[in-house]
Amino acid sequence: MQKTVVINVVGLTTALLKAMPKLSKWAKQVNTIQPVLPAVTCSAQSTYLTGKWPGEHGIVANGWYFRDENEIKFWRQSNRLVQAPKIWDIAKEINPNCTTANLFWWYNMNSSVDYGITPRPMYPADGRKIPDIYTQPGDLRSPIQSDLGQFPLFKFWGPATSIASSQWIADSAKWVDIRKNPTLTLIYLPHLDYCLQSVGTKPEEIQKDLQEIDQVCGDLIEYYTAKNAKIIVLSEYGITPVSQPIHLNRLFREKGLLSVREELGLELLDMGASEAFAVADHQIAHIYVRSKDNISKVRSILENVDGIAHILDEEGKKEFHLNHSRSGDLVAVANPDAWFTYYYWLDDKRAPDFARTVDIHRKPGFDPVELFIDPKIPFSKLKIAWTLLRKQLGFRYLLDVIPLDANLVKGSHGCIPPNSCDYPVFLTQKAEPSEENPLLPTDISQLILKEIFN
Repeated sequence: MQKTVVINVVGLTTALLKAMPKLSKWAKQVNTIQPVLPAVTCSAQSTYLTGKWPGEHGIVANGWYFRDENEIKFWRQSNRLVQAPKIWDIAKEINPNCTTANLFWWYNMNSSVDYGITPRPMYPADGRKIPDIYTQPGDLRSPIQSDLGQFPLFKFWGPATSIASSQWIADSAKWVDIRKNPTLTLIYLPHLDYCLQSVGTKPEEIQKDLQEIDQVCGDLIEYYTAKNAKIIVLSEYGITPVSQPIHLNRLFREKGLLSVREELGLELLDMGASEAFAVADHQIAHIYVRSKDNISKVRSILENVDGIAHILDEEGKKEFHLNHSRSGDLVAVANPDAWFTYYYWLDDKRAPDFARTVDIHRKPGFDPVELFIDPKIPFSKLKIAWTLLRKQLGFRYLLDVIPLDANLVKGSHGCIPPNSCDYPVFLTQKAEPSEENPLLPTDISQLILKEIFN
């Protein structure tokens, strides 16, 4: 078996690669990958790791509507949600001695992987959120944080995101490798994802971020080259510039199809009582319709929305490999310059309290506005410092500093971009030309296995 490492540099495209000297010098072969629909983290990673389409493995987005519970859930972590064998299962069938380390690729809890690390905060009853990780096996958790420090959760997502989280993940990969020497190592480096959404997609706009992640990649490549490992660098999707947020749930509400319930004067989306609602995830939205008789009505509403490129019905879902029971009755796909918000309130004063916080689990849709601090808050740093002091003193607190202005978002992903320069990439040091370009996302697992087993 050949020791193999897969470095997932989220958001990397051929255009950005040119501005990353270490990585571009290392890569002898540059391929693009046909994006998965939706081109989002969980769907893309699950397709890469299983060799199956979302319609087969069931990960139709980063989150979806759980019909039997009347709840929308995002960023679940159980590996059992992925309904297909993973690359490490296939590898063990070929050779039982093949071991795998999964460093922060998603659905990394309670899996059959040999070594795994994933973010898993602690939530004490007093309302605090304490950074922590989940590890497989469990006895890795304490020593790795003792050696590397506490995982920087608040720099992993939110307004304070920085290279620190990707650097910690890279360091954790080397830490695991030194102690366990896995055959296959999967490394997730999300740094570019954040700046591309919040700052912009032009290399000159994010030059510092490109240099930072290039340095992290260069260090990893140097380390694993010394270990005689085969190295693959890939990405999940490219991010396109956006200027048009689309508020589908507000539209459904205005049409009398979406219901809310009031709590303490604020509004919560009532999925079970709604005739139609959208689960927004970047540039894709799963539309769930309670009565099948109303699907055509909902479709006619969507057909008049500016910024929607495709509306997938049952035949359309089959064509794009989204024909799974978790998918919406209809699936809306945005234009490359548009994206879908989860917003459903018509008055910002009635928005739920969590709307102005970083709360990826309670929001019924993905919210990239969590990357910003509300510019309307006077002395925002002072407010944050006071709130964190209350936290340290043991008081309940609400860090409500996130704006409700979707126009702040500069980049998004999820649709299949019209230009291949915005496709994800697959980089190796092989000199011979690849079999096809772009590569199919369902071929990635076999390409990785080919490296391991020659």
